[in-house]
Order: sequence, then structure tokens, then C-alpha cells
Amino acid sequence: MIKFLDLQKVTAKYTDEIHEAVRRVVDSGWYLQGHENENFEKHYSEYIGTKYTVGVANGLDALIWILRGYIELGIMRSGDEIIVPANTYIATILAITENGLKPVLVEPDINTYQIDDRLIEKTVTPRTKAVMIVHLYGCCAYTEKIGEICKKYNLKLLEDNAQAHGCLYNGRRTGSLGDAAAHSFYPGKNLGALGDAGAVTTSDKELADTIRALANYGSIKKYVFKYVGRNSRLDEIQAAVLDVKLRHLDEDNAVRKQNARYYIEHIKHPDIILPKVENWDSHVFHIFPIRTSRRDELQKYLTDNGIQTNIHYPIPPHKQECYKEWNDLSFPITEKIHREELSLPMSPVMIADELVKVADVLNTWK
Repeated sequence: MIKFLDLQKVTAKYTDEIHEAVRRVVDSGWYLQGHENENFEKHYSEYIGTKYTVGVANGLDALIWILRGYIELGIMRSGDEIIVPANTYIATILAITENGLKPVLVEPDINTYQIDDRLIEKTVTPRTKAVMIVHLYGCCAYTEKIGEICKKYNLKLLEDNAQAHGCLYNGRRTGSLGDAAAHSFYPGKNLGALGDAGAVTTSDKELADTIRALANYGSIKKYVFKYVGRNSRLDEIQAAVLDVKLRHLDEDNAVRKQNARYYIEHIKHPDIILPKVENWDSHVFHIFPIRTSRRDELQKYLTDNGIQTNIHYPIPPHKQECYKEWNDLSFPITEKIHREELSLPMSPVMIADELVKVADVLNTWK
């Protein structure tokens, strides 16, 4: 069986370094908000290209705290609108509604799967406060046009960078392109922890300080609570593990790109739509998405031939029961992608024989 993602093998690549990092934390007797967090936050800020990184419990919390931080700073208030792609993972939407803000869904470009910058400006209203781009599948969603729209209307540019660690836009890392960015280090991500973990990156000190307090019960110093906060801290073991894996992120992403090139060059089936890569620096292939109108049939065929796949995602946010007030909305491009998308095995530990088999099996599908 070719696994969709073999996390055991991914972790095994750096077993000795990870064991040493965990041992160091255990022996230190300090398990929260210590040197490992300081080191990882420093190194991640240097890598991403922002002044500050704030480690938090997970990627959803990172999204929530960015918006909550702006609310506490008086920049946003309940009922304000956040423009967001309609085809994102639901966490992006949850963070907006959790804060009493209104998601304004915008269709993606069918060729890139990223928010269609031609459709953004017409959705801007006096209540619009931000555009939240999502670097879906590991592809950079930012465009100069999006930056110009945000500047023209004085909007915050926010990034959901959960799937694009290490991705570049004109030499700058995603996560540093806007005012603030949320990062998920869920184990399956390009930079994955050994459990849940997340972070916010920004060069705005006031926002960083506010988020750090919010994620620590609302505390600005011990037993002094400025905000009604929550416990959402990155623990020392996860920070230590992430610091190890950060050192290898670029080489792991290079392998992902190599695998993606093989797929694109060797998958020739006429009923399969492959990703269109305009700039290889601007994609880190967290996911390798293909599309076909016979998606479910193809997934069964691959399973029968020993190849695991996944679907990102079978139901778009506006069709989910939790947002039943949106169920009658129509976003045809989003719905088409969600009907047709199938994710092939993709990881930095795939071997050549596995890539060959995936391509060969796909090419012989009838």
C-alpha cells in the first residue's frame, strides 16, 4: 500500500535530533513558556521574515487570535466583514464567525484554486475590514492586485498559511506578505509537530503582544488579566520538535517539488486535470490535487490498486450543516472543485518506485 502520507517515515528521518530535543525538554523540568518556545519563535521569525512569532496551541487558534487581537485593539468590531475564499478549509471560516465577524465568500480561480483577485473589489463594503487569503494546497495566493486592493480600501491583509510553510513570493515567504498570518503545525503539514501546534507571525508589536496575552488567559503579567483570554499555549516539547524540523523544511519542500514535477510530467490521462504551476518557487505542494468528473470512481480504482488518496474537501463550507443559513448559496466554481478534487500521495519520504506506480496506475485507468 502506498500511503497518502507516511508520518512514521517522515518523523523517522530526524529521529535522533527529535529524541535529543525531547530529552532536553524532559531533563530541563520546564515544560511551558521556556527556552524552547523562545528559540523556535526566534528562528521561525527569522525564517518567515517577520519581527514576531507567537506560538499558540493550534492553527485554528492562530486564526482566531489574529481577529480577536484586532477587535481588542479597536480595529475591528462585531459585524465587520472579512473577505475569504469560498473553497477554503472550514477553520478559516470558523475563526471569523467565532469572533462575531461576517465572512464574505469569494470564488476561487479554477486554474489555481486560490481566491480570484478579479472578484474581490466588488465585494468590498464600508464594513469590510480585511482580506484573508489562504495559500491552499501549498500554493501562494497573494497577488499584487490583492495588495493594491487592501491599500486602496485600507484593509488588513491576513494570511492563512497553514498549508504553505516555506512558500515564496518574489523572494519573500508566505506568512510575511500581509499584516499577520496564522500557521498550523498539525502533524501532516509541511512543518508538522508531534501533536497540535500553531503560531501567529506579524511585524506589528502591539498585535503580537495582544495575542500573546490573549493566548495566556488574557494575562499581561502573572495574575494580571487585561483580556478575557484562553489557554492556548505552544508547549515546550512541540516547540523543540518544530525547531528541529524547521532546519530541514527547505530540503523536504524540495523533495515535494521534485515529486510534483514527476507527476506533472508523467500523468497523461485525458480525463485528469493536473495542477497548473506558474512559478515553482510559489508552491510547496502540501497537497497534490488533481481533478476529474469521475472522482469517486477514480478514488476507488486507486484504492483497489493499493494507493491511498484523500479529498480536500468533499463539502465546501457554505454547504456544511453548521452554516445551514448559507446552504442555499451558490458558488459554482467552488462546488465544482469540491466535487472533483482528489489528492494524490505526496510527502518528502516517497520513493521513486511509488511515484512510478501512482503515475502508471492513473494512466491505465479506463
